[in-house]
Amino acid sequence: EARSRLRWADGKTVKNEVDLQVLHLLGPKTEADLEKKPKAAKARTAPAEKQKAAVVENGEVGTETRSLLEQLRGEALKFHKPGENYKTEGYVVTPNTMALLKQHLAITGGQVRTRFPPEPNGILHIGHAKAINFNFGYAKANGGVCFLRYDDTNPEKEEEKYFTAIREMVEWLGYQPYAVTHASDYFDQLYTWALELIRRGQAYVCHQKVEEIKGHNPPPSPWRDRPTEESLLLFEDMRKGKFGEGEATLRMKLVMEDGKMDPVAYRVKFTPHHRTGDKWCIYPTYDYTHCLCDSIEHITHSLCTKEFQARRSSYFWLCNTLDVYCPVQWEYGRLNLLYTVVSKRKIIRLVETGAVRDWDDPRLFTLTALRRRGFPPEAINNFCARVVAQATMEPHLLEACAREVLNEQAPRAMAVLEPLKVTITNFPAPKALEVLVPNFPADESRGFHKVPFQPTVYIEETDFREEVDKGYKRLAPGQPVGLRHAGYVITVQNIIK
Repeated sequence: EARSRLRWADGKTVKNEVDLQVLHLLGPKTEADLEKKPKAAKARTAPAEKQKAAVVENGEVGTETRSLLEQLRGEALKFHKPGENYKTEGYVVTPNTMALLKQHLAITGGQVRTRFPPEPNGILHIGHAKAINFNFGYAKANGGVCFLRYDDTNPEKEEEKYFTAIREMVEWLGYQPYAVTHASDYFDQLYTWALELIRRGQAYVCHQKVEEIKGHNPPPSPWRDRPTEESLLLFEDMRKGKFGEGEATLRMKLVMEDGKMDPVAYRVKFTPHHRTGDKWCIYPTYDYTHCLCDSIEHITHSLCTKEFQARRSSYFWLCNTLDVYCPVQWEYGRLNLLYTVVSKRKIIRLVETGAVRDWDDPRLFTLTALRRRGFPPEAINNFCARVVAQATMEPHLLEACAREVLNEQAPRAMAVLEPLKVTITNFPAPKALEVLVPNFPADESRGFHKVPFQPTVYIEETDFREEVDKGYKRLAPGQPVGLRHAGYVITVQNIIK
């Protein structure tokens, strides 16, 4: 019906909106909904009608659409239990896996553990709010804990104000980290594991330039098969600062799902670190750091967005190659908004070029900007809860969530933005009256506030017209209106310009 009425609208956008509204109205499917109901016997259909009948049965959505909705709503039901990582599809089991999982359970006591791992190189935006809700929310729903772990492996772009603002935004959304950790806390252990990776013949020092290894079909490294002892010596030289930036990297021997070959594990950067000072001039990459930090902290569910799906193979490969506990990576859809920018890299450009005042410019959809505009944190959490799949949403859905929360939380106040003076010539009292106005119109039990009512009042200019148009219901000559809460009706007698 919606599509027939909105003939020129984008069908996919209409369908997404209908699905969201239905989910909001009825909630997720219950176990009773998911039970297979016996189908009524049908008359045999002619061959030409069979395909049509497969798509729509008894006015319900087609089987394919129904299974997709159930998949989106029930995705969390497929998550493995703590210690049962091996039951996950695609999980790599090694001879040491079961012993490592047993040790993992002894440390965690079977507790669900997640982490929120932002880079401290900018302020969190609305997309991060979904990540916060996924990680903290899943842990909370299962009686577990969630770490706030700063992925501080790129000292060139990190500042103290970002560390502070990230934690502040997490707590503003109503979540308290179990522990605040940093990737830099584990630099010594990560370096030790890098040496072990070289000794096992699974990493090598490479001298290809960044431009040479970019893209999905770079030429193989001519140094891929260099002797282990040579790579160990060269990696030590990297650590001692004997190579310039870009002259040498440590690369891992694997091919990822997207065809990327031998991702970089360490690179040279002569930039002091925010926390470790000038102790290191080599820093690990995300591909190397992330899964190993998850292993160290005994994370049970490593939840990340879909673009990291191509790194799942390297995630499992690296943990298993080093014979350490291997968590499970689960991906969920990104959250994007139309008519705005939610890429930190692009927002930084806007800030640096002066196109916006700062990260909290009200035109942005960073969390600090939304807070400054008055969005309640509950509204942002509710919005994230409604966006199940990967989606690009209209901002008005976020605004609708804000209205729902504010409708219950914010006491009403009245204001006239474009005032038009109205003088009541037969005011019914010798002095101003006090009118009781409910603080919450939908629930008068929550109290009232007093508003003065006197011979001179102000209404909006748009609430008055000298000539009445069809359908216009406000004040006009010959068309009286009531004054809300006062209980009086006023009629136009004279217009003074």
